[in-house]
Amino acid sequence: MAKLYVFNPEHDLALAANLSNFTSPLAGRKLRHDIGYIPALWAGDDDYILVDDVHQAEEAYSKLQAELGLGSKQFVDKKLLSRLYINKVEPWGWDLALRSFLIRYGVDNVPSEDEISVIRNLSHRRHAAILLEQLQIDGAIGISQEASGIDDVKQFLNTYRRIVVKAPWSSSGRGVRFIEDAIDSYQERWISNVIDKQGSVMVEPYYNKVMDFGMEFESDGKGHVSYLGLSLFHTVNGAYTGNIIAAEEEKELELSRYVSGELVNTLKNKICSCLGDTFCGKYQGPFGVDMMIVAKHDNDGFLLHPCVEINLRRTMGHVALAIPPYTDGCKHVMEITKREDDFKVILSQI
Repeated sequence: MAKLYVFNPEHDLALAANLSNFTSPLAGRKLRHDIGYIPALWAGDDDYILVDDVHQAEEAYSKLQAELGLGSKQFVDKKLLSRLYINKVEPWGWDLALRSFLIRYGVDNVPSEDEISVIRNLSHRRHAAILLEQLQIDGAIGISQEASGIDDVKQFLNTYRRIVVKAPWSSSGRGVRFIEDAIDSYQERWISNVIDKQGSVMVEPYYNKVMDFGMEFESDGKGHVSYLGLSLFHTVNGAYTGNIIAAEEEKELELSRYVSGELVNTLKNKICSCLGDTFCGKYQGPFGVDMMIVAKHDNDGFLLHPCVEINLRRTMGHVALAIPPYTDGCKHVMEITKREDDFKVILSQI
């Protein structure tokens, strides 16, 4: 029985908009068009991958196929959907816009609007704050609170002096503001606007971040969460450029420069336990938890912030885990980059 895989990178924005008829910004549509074939990395040979342009997808995938020794995959466009027998749809992430699109083109094996509403509610950043509190053990750090008014934000700022304010639903750095000492008029308008539209904002102290990383998981929707692996990022001058492709042992060794393997393992197990309960009967699919290494105030050692975000969807970390580690003894990175006006998946040695 065939699955249909869909790469919808505009998902976070669509989830925030919460509209059945949502038009992604041009950059999101371009990314979807250019690398819509990317689920071929984890799809089965009998599955289908929805793309905008079948010929372009086959050509782009052939380069990865040759480099990684992958098998052939079946790419389809929206015009073919009504003719296919699809047992299950596995998108990047579920939202009302994708549901509406698939129904329009003859795919009826999709979640109900109520089920997507549950996913959206679980994607609210308050659930990351709840998990963060559950993960506070020796060696961990992190506070996040929900603020329903500007006075709540000001009170939090008076306590911590440097804070981060986040919209409950946002995408890739959008909806995040850094504030120090006082809130200016522009920041106050932005906060009030988010509260008007989304009901609240999340407020957190600013932490002296040393390194971003993540853990990738999968929920079976029945109370069990499986740990899939670490997601380490490659940076140049502090800016994200891609995901490291490496064996788990190598990634664990990199983290051990800052925190103990025991701490990482304990937090991993607690996440599986806590979110297994939270997602039971509510969410089945992949998700990621963003984390960071934080320098202590006296710069004498490091702490682990175990839940900066929960991404209730597939992530680029999952994509990196789908690529087998190289055996040439060198580090490699997977980049999604724009070259000659087109987005491309680039695998390179570092």
